[in-house]
Amino acid sequence: MKGKRHSAEQIIRILREAEGGLAVSTLCVKHNISEQTFYRWRSKYGGMTVEDSRRLKQMEEENRRLKGLVADLSLENQILKEVNAKKW
Repeated sequence: MKGKRHSAEQIIRILREAEGGLAVSTLCVKHNISEQTFYRWRSKYGGMTVEDSRRLKQMEEENRRLKGLVADLSLENQILKEVNAKKW
């Protein structure tokens, strides 16, 4: 899988250029992206500021970490239930 070519800050700057009146097709050629990519970015990052994108990234990282903790605790809980279910 290819790595990301543009950071969230760069994406927001590109979207701001489009809001400034630059044509989407011209913008896509200038930044070497497809129109589909532009519209996908606009649906995800539209109306955001750079600070909002940083906060989103932090929240996504925290969410990933918490999901891992829940998975570990659920597995531990299941193992303990299996051990306690055995008749000694």
